[in-house]
Formats: sequence, structure tokens, C-alpha cells
Amino acid sequence: MDGDRQTPGWFDTHEVTNQPPPLEAYDVFSSDRALVEAVERHGAADNVGDLAAIGRRAGDPEWIERGRQANSVTPILRTHDRYGRRLDVVDYHPAYHDLMGAAIDAGLHAAPWVDTRPAPHVTRAAGVITWYQVDAGHTCPISMTYSSVPALGHEPELASDLVPRLTARDYDGSNRPIEQKAGITAGMAMTEKQGGSDVRANSTVARANPAPIGVAGREFLITGHKWFCSAPMSDGFLTLAVAPGGLSCFWMPRWRPDGTRNAVRIQRLKDKLGDRSNASSEIEMLDAWSVMVGEEGRGVRTIIEMVNHTRLDCTLGSAAIMRQGTAQAIWHASHRQAFGRTLVEQPLMSNVLADLAVESEAATVAAMRAAATFDAADDPAEALLARLVLPIVKYWTCKRATTHAAEAMECLGGVGYVEETDLPRLFRQSPVNGIWEGSGNVMCLDVLRAMMTSPESIEAYWAEVDLGSGSDRRLDDAAERLRKELADFDDIEVRARRIVEALALLLQGSLLVRHSPSAVADAFVASRLDPDRSARSAFGTLPAGTDLDAIIERHRPSVTVTAAP
Repeated sequence: MDGDRQTPGWFDTHEVTNQPPPLEAYDVFSSDRALVEAVERHGAADNVGDLAAIGRRAGDPEWIERGRQANSVTPILRTHDRYGRRLDVVDYHPAYHDLMGAAIDAGLHAAPWVDTRPAPHVTRAAGVITWYQVDAGHTCPISMTYSSVPALGHEPELASDLVPRLTARDYDGSNRPIEQKAGITAGMAMTEKQGGSDVRANSTVARANPAPIGVAGREFLITGHKWFCSAPMSDGFLTLAVAPGGLSCFWMPRWRPDGTRNAVRIQRLKDKLGDRSNASSEIEMLDAWSVMVGEEGRGVRTIIEMVNHTRLDCTLGSAAIMRQGTAQAIWHASHRQAFGRTLVEQPLMSNVLADLAVESEAATVAAMRAAATFDAADDPAEALLARLVLPIVKYWTCKRATTHAAEAMECLGGVGYVEETDLPRLFRQSPVNGIWEGSGNVMCLDVLRAMMTSPESIEAYWAEVDLGSGSDRRLDDAAERLRKELADFDDIEVRARRIVEALALLLQGSLLVRHSPSAVADAFVASRLDPDRSARSAFGTLPAGTDLDAIIERHRPSVTVTAAP
């Protein structure tokens, strides 16, 4: 019978050819020349070896597979045990815990607060861009742990106990009290149903604990809800609630100091578009034990330090999405043939690939420049620059990530729409950073607020941009146009997005003409700063004469190393 035939290959209808090999077994960090140069430029050259180790692990096929597993088998909420007792725990695929452990072992969760080497924030930023490309979801608690440290500094007694555990390179995903752990993670719970970004509309309340059990005089009991609480298995959360003296910031652990579970109930997990490996939840609190952090009634000012650091991480994540999309698109086009030539050799495709690479490099240099301001926080000029640059680059980089991911997917054709290529996961992830920690409108209004309340911040911005003046007439002309627009305050809120986009593009252009190869800088200035660029907004519209090959070669991933352990 035909079914009994044993001839080798008898069941094959064709030979599989013209298919690119998977992009794996390479150093994700060292292959990103724009990122390596930024690390060296901003004072972290001595740390390149450590970043390369992260890069080799990020390119290891086994770790890439862990990223896929953590997104395929998503977190599961268990509200009760078999006997009906409340549990409020989330179960993750083992790959998620592996990813968390690797990130914490690399110091991506909090190393800058204890690292004595030069440029610790720049080093971490480069590590985040690199490791984010394996899986984005688990970097959420990594980011919040990093960001919680400066906010907790407003309560020194609490910080002295928590910060050593938050900065320890020991991952412990078990559900038990903080006092029993060497290393812990932190989360955030601010958003409520009725308020969203308007946290002053919060209805959650806090009352002084009538029977203190830990920090006398600073203990409160919180009752209310939070519409978004990411990483609900974190060991504790920074949250906002209305105390008698007004909206205040609190540290709310999962377990009380007396060893009993805190009154924080997980109502359900969010069914999200992307970020699937990370559990985001809705929670309710009924007299949940908490410690006030900072001054009563000054909760927003206290927690904004946490928000500023997570906004940086949103920017880094979007830059990572662009880098991975660029690398995948160039890799595919370099190995796939059509009409007698590889795709990368065909002029229109090379225009698209080069344009994606230019966008990726612009995002990387701007994100790393923002990270560098955190290493120079004691410098008044850098602090002023950060006040404006952070919301600018957060807005624009996150906005561009989704368009970039869609174009990278298209470069692979139909197979790019298939889950096995990971491009759909990249695309689904791309919008989250633009929404998290302040949507586009919030960022633009924050930029306007900074310029109006702190005019010195716009002066610091111009001082940075002007470092590139005289390098390219088109850059200088764009700067002049923007200065004129900023001088007109009529309907400025209506024009806010246009203004912030111009601020971002001008900053990116200045950085590129100073630090990137002429082919990249010229392509960016010609395509992004031309006053008629709106007519050429799609990727793949770089002008004739652009050195496409040089740009693509600079961004081509180099698969020359063996997989990391």
C-alpha cells in the first residue's frame, strides 16, 4: 500500500529553498554599532564587555525560545485555593522566571543605584535595549524596580530596609514576606477607572492605622481600587491614595510586617494586545497596610521620580523594537532572492531598509542621550535638559515604533505576518510604550508645561541642539523655523504635537550630524528636516543619491559568535 512506502523523501512534494536562516547565535549588543558608539561616547566604554555578555545571551537561540514561551503560555490568575481560601497569585511559565533571573543577574533592575563604575545609567540603558529584544513583558517589573529606588528615598527608614533588597542581584519569585527574601521586585499601582492619567481624580483613600505594627506614625490603611497594576506578583507597590492631607504616595507590600497577607485582592488579569508575558491586573484593597512615602499631600511630586525613570525605559523599549525590526528586515532581505537578486540588492527594498535603519539609529542616539542625563543629575544644565528632553524623546520614539514595526514586518512579506517569525509579537508590543507612563497628549502637554514653568529647560535644549549648528544648512534652517514657531503662543496647545515632533526631529538631527556617519546623518536631515517631508512620510522615501548600501551595512547584524550559556 502507498502508506507503507519507506523510500526516503517519498512524501516530499518539493525542496525547501530560498528561505533565510533564523537570526540567532549572535551578539545583539555588539552588532548594534550605533548603540556601542553611544555607550562609548557617554562614558561607559569600560562596561562594553559586560554588555556584550548580555548581547550574546540575547542572541542565544535557547533564550530567544524562552522569550517565545513566556509569550505563548501567558500568566494565569488563581484567586482561590481548592478550599475557597483567597490566594491572589499569578502563575507564570518557567521561562518568565528564567528571563527575570537573567535580567536581575545582569543588574538591569537596579544596578545604577549601587554601581560605582562610570555611567551606570547609560550602561543599564544599553543593557535594556539589548535584553528587551528577547522579551519585552518581563522588563516591566524590571523597570519598576529600577524606578522605585529614588521615590523610596523620600522615606529614609523604609529605604534603608528595602533598597538593599531591591538592588540585590538575587531573583526570588516566591510568594512570601519581604523579610524572608534576599532580593525583591517593585510594582506600581496608580491608575483608577474614573481618572486615568488624571490621578488627582483618584477615589482610593488612606486612613492612619489605629494599631501600628511597623513604622510608627507613618502607617496607613488603604481602601479602594486600581484599574491597572502591572506585575501584581511584585513584592510591593508604590501607589497613590487620598489621605486626610491630600493625595499621597504609599509603599504597599504584598505581605504585612507581621507575616500575614496584605489585603490586596487581584480581581482579574488584563487581556492585552501585547506585553503578553507580563501580567497586568485590576486590584482592590480593603484596609491594605501601607507606609506613607514623602510628604502627605505631595504624592504626585514624590512618585514623579519613579515615573521619570519608567518614561526613560519606555523610550529604551521603543528603540529596542526598532533595532530588532531593522535587524530582522535586513537579515531576511540579505538571504531572500526574488527576480534573480537578493532583496537587499533591489533599489526600492534597499531604500526601505536604509530608512528603517536611519530611524532606528536616530531613536537609539536620542534615547541614550536622555539616559546620559541621569548619570549627570547633579549637573544643573543636564537636569534642565532632562526635564524637556525626556518627554520629547518618549513621545516621538514611542510614536514611531508602531509604524516602524509594521514596515519591518512588511519587509518579510507574508511570512512576516506569521507568529513564528516574532514580527507579530514585535508589532503588538510596539504601542504599549506610547500609552504607558503618559500617552502622547500627556507627553506633549508636559513639554509645554516645562517650557512655560522652566524657561531654562528650553535654553538647555537649544544649547544641546546648537552643538550641531553649522554642520548642515538644512539642520540650521529647521532650527530657525522651530524658533519662530515657539515664539508664537497662540493656540499652542492645539499645535503641541507638531511642536514636540519638531523638537524631537531637530534633537535627533543634531545628534546624528555630530556622532553618526555622514551617510546616516545626511539621509536623516534630507528626509526628516526638509519642510516638505510630509509628502514623503512613508518609509522607503529617502532621496536619490543616498548611500543606501553604507547605511544598511552599518546596521546589518553580524552572526559571528557561538551561543552563550
